[in-house]
Amino acid sequence: MGIISVAVLGIVVVVFAIQLKSVKPEFGTYLTFAAGFFLFSYTLVKLDDIIGMLSQIQSYININPTYLAAMVKMIGITYVAEFSAGICRDAGYQSIGSQIEIFGKLLILAVGMPIVVALLETVSSLLG
Repeated sequence: MGIISVAVLGIVVVVFAIQLKSVKPEFGTYLTFAAGFFLFSYTLVKLDDIIGMLSQIQSYININPTYLAAMVKMIGITYVAEFSAGICRDAGYQSIGSQIEIFGKLLILAVGMPIVVALLETVSSLLG
């Protein structure tokens, strides 16, 4: 399934959700959640392909596996935080969605700090 299929699926679900909102608003919300989880699971499959390619790249060049693992964690945190915050916003809970995004950003910062420290140590050793 390519981007065209995903876009068409998203548009069709939105049209159906709009139609269902006039009959029973909760059915539109359920349909939106179901489509979101379907697209989320499809994205996880594609993410697995990306992780495989990153591992292959790591085998060709000498990259510390810790950095690669941190990058994959950051991508995963970003995707999960954005997805869950979007669901909260669609359900009308903007403040919870914002809190999820803030927590995701702080978690990405925490995961990335060892890389920043290693970079600063490398620069310090080159300069000093």
